[in-house]
Amino acid sequence: CSGNFSSLVNLISPSKNGAVRRFGQTVQSMSSRDTKSPGMSLKAGSKASGPTPTKRRNSTLWSETLDVHQKSTFSTKEIKRQEAIYELYRGEQDLIEDLQLARKAYHDPMLKLSIMTEEELAHIFGDLDAYIPLHEELLIKLTEGTGPDGTVAQIGQIVIDWLPGLNAYKNYCSNQLAAKALLDQKKQDRRVQDFLQRCLESPFSRKLDLWSFLDIPRSRLVKYPLLLREILRHTPPDHPDVTSLETAITIIQEILSDINVRKGESECQYYIDKLEFLDDKQRDPLIDNCKTLLCHGELRNKSGSRLHVFLFSELLVLTRPVTRNERSCFQVYRQPIPVRDLTLEDLQDGEIRMGGSFRGAFTNGEKAKNVFRVSSLDPSHGQSHTLHVSDVYHKQQWLNCLRTAMSQQQGAPARVQRGQNIPAKSHSSVSSATVCEEEENENCPPVSGPKLRPQTLSKTRLDQKLQGSVKRKETGV
Repeated sequence: CSGNFSSLVNLISPSKNGAVRRFGQTVQSMSSRDTKSPGMSLKAGSKASGPTPTKRRNSTLWSETLDVHQKSTFSTKEIKRQEAIYELYRGEQDLIEDLQLARKAYHDPMLKLSIMTEEELAHIFGDLDAYIPLHEELLIKLTEGTGPDGTVAQIGQIVIDWLPGLNAYKNYCSNQLAAKALLDQKKQDRRVQDFLQRCLESPFSRKLDLWSFLDIPRSRLVKYPLLLREILRHTPPDHPDVTSLETAITIIQEILSDINVRKGESECQYYIDKLEFLDDKQRDPLIDNCKTLLCHGELRNKSGSRLHVFLFSELLVLTRPVTRNERSCFQVYRQPIPVRDLTLEDLQDGEIRMGGSFRGAFTNGEKAKNVFRVSSLDPSHGQSHTLHVSDVYHKQQWLNCLRTAMSQQQGAPARVQRGQNIPAKSHSSVSSATVCEEEENENCPPVSGPKLRPQTLSKTRLDQKLQGSVKRKETGV
C-alpha cells in the first residue's frame, strides 16, 4: 500500500514535504492495522506482493462468537433476537470508526496541508467529533447490559434512555445541503480533487468517497427504526422488552420527524437565498412565508433552454440556473405564481404538439406525451406553462405535488381537468422533465450553469429505503 500513500507527497510543495511524510506514515499505519484480520499479523520487514486489498468490514455474526455447546442452549428465536441486537452493536462500532476516519484521514490532513481552510472544513464536516461520545455511550450501555452468557436480556430501556441524544444531529442534517454544495465547489480545485482521488484509491476508504463518509450519520439515523423493529420481531410477545421497544420506536420516529422538519426549513431557505430577482416586482412577499420546498427539478422549454422549477408551499417559481462570481444561483424567470392562484390541467397524450427545440430535444410538430399545464387565475400574471415530463412516473409526481400544494392553499381538493385523478402523494422528487411556454418561443441557447441533482432525501426516506417504496421528495433525514 506504500505506493498509494507515497503519491500524496506530490500534492504539496517541497517545503511541506515533512508534513506530507508524517501524514503518509500515519495513514499507511492506519491502513495496515485496518487490513489485518484476527489472528494474523505481518512479519517485520515483510513486503506485500501486490496492492493492499480494500479494507472490508468484519461481518461476524453473534452466533459465530459462541462455541457449539453455548449455541445449543439457546432457542432459534433467541438466537435471532441476539443477532439483531448484535447488529445494532456492530453498527455503532462501525459508525464510530467511520467518524474517526473522516477526521484523521480527511479533515486533519487537508487542514495541515492547507488544501482547504479551517472555515471551509468546519462548514463541510460540521461537529462530527461531537457525536463519537454519543455512540460510545450506547456501546458502553450495551456492554454493561450483556450477561455472562453473551446475551442482552433487555435492551428496550437502554435505547429509550439513549435516543434523546440523537437530537444533536439536527444542526448537522440541516447543514448537509450547504455542506455538499461547498464540497462540490471545492472539488473544482485540482489539489482537492487529487487528494480525494488518492484517498478513494487507498484501502482505508473501502472505495467510498468523502461525501459517503459525511453522509453515514444520516444513513445510520434512518436505520434505527428498522433495527429496533427487527429486534422486536424476534422478541416473544410476553417478553418485558416488548413495551419498551415499541416506545423506543415511537421516540426515534418522532426524533426523525423533528430532524426532517428542521432540515426541510433549512433546505427551503437555502434555495430561496439562491434566487436572483432581475426586478424587485418579481419578489413576491409570499416568498418570505415559504417554509417548505415540496419539489423541484430541471426542466426545458420548447426551445430547449434549461429551467429549474421550484414548487414551494406558497409559490411556483421558474428559474434559469446561472453562475455569478463562481457561485451558482437561480435567476427568476417571469413572475412567480402564488399556489393559491394556480390551476392544473392534465393533458392527454397527443393532445398538443411540441415545436422544434434546441439540439433536437423535440422533433418539430411532434405529439407530446406525459404533459400537463399550470396556469394562473390572476389575469395580471397572464401565465400558462405547458410542462412535458419524460415519463408517466415523473408526471404523477409533479401532479401529486401540485395537487397537494393547491389543496392546502386553496382549501379544497385541486381539480385536475380532463385527466386521470391521481391520488395525492406529497413531497415527490422530480427530475428528467421538460417545460414549454405557450406564450413565448425562446431561441437563445441554454444559460450555462451547474447541473444540480434533484434533492430526494426526506423523512419518508426511511420507509422508502427500508421498505423499497418509490422515492419521494422533501427536506429531511
